[in-house]
Amino acid sequence: MSGKFNNDVTMNPKRLIPLLLLFLVASFWSCAPSDEKKPEYVLRFGHLANNQHGWHLASLKFAEEVKKRSNGRIEVKVYPNEQLGKEMDVLTGLLVGSADIMITGESLQSWSLPKAILCATPFAIRDSDHLKKVAGGPLGKEIEQHILDGAGFRPIAWFERGARNLTSNRIIRHPDDLQGMILRVPPVSLYVDTWSALGAKPTPMAFSEVFTALQQSTIHGQENPFALIKDAGLYEVQKYCMLTSHVKSWAYVVMSGKKYDSLPKDLQKVIDESAAIMQEYEHELFLVQEKKDYDFLVEKGMEFIEVDNEAFQTAAKEAVLQSFNEEQTDLLNRILQVK
Repeated sequence: MSGKFNNDVTMNPKRLIPLLLLFLVASFWSCAPSDEKKPEYVLRFGHLANNQHGWHLASLKFAEEVKKRSNGRIEVKVYPNEQLGKEMDVLTGLLVGSADIMITGESLQSWSLPKAILCATPFAIRDSDHLKKVAGGPLGKEIEQHILDGAGFRPIAWFERGARNLTSNRIIRHPDDLQGMILRVPPVSLYVDTWSALGAKPTPMAFSEVFTALQQSTIHGQENPFALIKDAGLYEVQKYCMLTSHVKSWAYVVMSGKKYDSLPKDLQKVIDESAAIMQEYEHELFLVQEKKDYDFLVEKGMEFIEVDNEAFQTAAKEAVLQSFNEEQTDLLNRILQVK
């Protein structure tokens, strides 16, 4: 059968012509240019969160909106999990051109940006509504301009972060209850001074060491948002979570000012509009996740304790003011006055 078939194809032109036509059509389509346009600009967006985190999902939303609104002229490549480097490395990258966009917060104060610490000052923000009025209002714009003028980073959006709350194996309702408590805090002088003023014995420590230190009673407590308490399994070694909400903060999505300025005006508008959509989308994700994290900790047996927030704020105020310069104090007072 195979020999007869080969003979028929060779000897019969009528059967050969359709095969040649099929070959020519296939060759034409394989060489035809793709409808997918190459982007004129490629932006590298790095952050420290994992692939399931709201920051990452919001970053992908931003990339999607930018591509759609620019008709493919801009492509945003998102790099989670510190793929572009640690936070300070990526900030440097924005200046030297190895990165274009990132998510950061109070670390900006390391760039001689003293107003940036107001993004995460103890007892400066009362609740989510107050935070929105500050970060999204004139004072927030003042901080954003301070960041742009001082370091060349252009804030294009801000994300609310989970409030930091105190955990311990004993109930704390008032600053007086903190006497003698060895409390892990981040290595930030403002936080150390604040908890000292409240009566605790603050101990700076890497977060990776906290679980074991609590397990061995080297420290008695720590303070972090619900998400970190959950992710680190601290509910296994801490019974109570005090609703101190002592730090309600926000992070900025910042873009290289140089890169932003290099874009045509119409594409700058695309960045601005897409960033606004990203901000709203992230906030929706944040609210859902906060509730999930709270419910998870309740299911794991943590008890949530109401505290005398006014007493905490009063006791901490002097320590905060002593840590601030005149410019920071003025901005803090204006933040506290926002109703």
